[in-house]
Amino acid sequence: MGMLEKIYEKAKQNPVKVAFPEASNEKMMQAAYETGKEGYIIPVLVGPEEELRLLAGERGYDPSVFTYADTQDEARKNAVIANYVALPDTRLKEKALARRMENPLYFAMAMQKTGEVGVTFAGIDNTTGDVLLAGQMMIGLMPGISTVSSIGICDIPGFEGGEDGLLAIGDSAVCTNPTARQLADIAISACETVESLLGWDARCAMVSYSTLGSGQGELVDKVVDAVRIAKEERPDLAIDGEFQFDAAVNPAVAAKKVKRESAVAGRANVVIWPDLNVGNVGVKLIQQFGHADAYGPMLQGFDGVICDCSRGAPVSEIKGNIIISAVRAAGLAKGKQS
Repeated sequence: MGMLEKIYEKAKQNPVKVAFPEASNEKMMQAAYETGKEGYIIPVLVGPEEELRLLAGERGYDPSVFTYADTQDEARKNAVIANYVALPDTRLKEKALARRMENPLYFAMAMQKTGEVGVTFAGIDNTTGDVLLAGQMMIGLMPGISTVSSIGICDIPGFEGGEDGLLAIGDSAVCTNPTARQLADIAISACETVESLLGWDARCAMVSYSTLGSGQGELVDKVVDAVRIAKEERPDLAIDGEFQFDAAVNPAVAAKKVKRESAVAGRANVVIWPDLNVGNVGVKLIQQFGHADAYGPMLQGFDGVICDCSRGAPVSEIKGNIIISAVRAAGLAKGKQS
């Protein structure tokens, strides 16, 4: 069974409520409907309920598949605002929130913060900047994390390393030139993501052009500092480096280059790039020459699951990202309860 099949199976076992603040968008409504009808999620359309019901009917969708969060229902809106501002760690007060609640994106995230839904799924009608800003303001970041980043999962034919041939990589989409502090955040978030999504025990390698001092320079120093920070903050996680990429994922190379004990070297299932240049080129090399399927990018670092999908994505890809996001949210909720 492939990675997506396993994730789809998990989603059906515990369908999560997913809020769609871009519900009137044709592709988004279709993806929400199909994933809901197939039993993977409980889709919540956020917007003017009467308009959305009419639109769903015109498109031939069974209205019983959807639930609705009516942004024009004042009593409903006031209840969400009251629940949100009663939380101890929210940044917006009642008047400031009320102004933003006209925007379905903020309405959805207020619902998510108060536990009415598990995921906010957007990105077609809203820009990445819109989604990131709303997420930071409404949901906030995970405790101890100050950086929003992304992670992808690569399914690489013929690759015998990683985790059953799968390799998590980050950040390939968000942070252009992260500091050591930010790199540490990315590594910690990546470990949390693969644990909640896939149930892995993360073995996280922070990569560079140097393996344990074989090269020198400020680019190496940044990765060394990031490893130190990550280990200090989360000694429970297997995060190690600095390693060259081959020393991170190939046991034979690691045996030659890494002359100390390491739970990660040669066995990494998570790889953290030093910057976006490396990350973007790296993932495309893996796709082009490794013929890998790369799932993502998935936003991480938020204190909840927020998805910013590609506006050019087909419905099939949007559905996959919805289901992945739902399984991440279920895993994150389980982790918070334990």
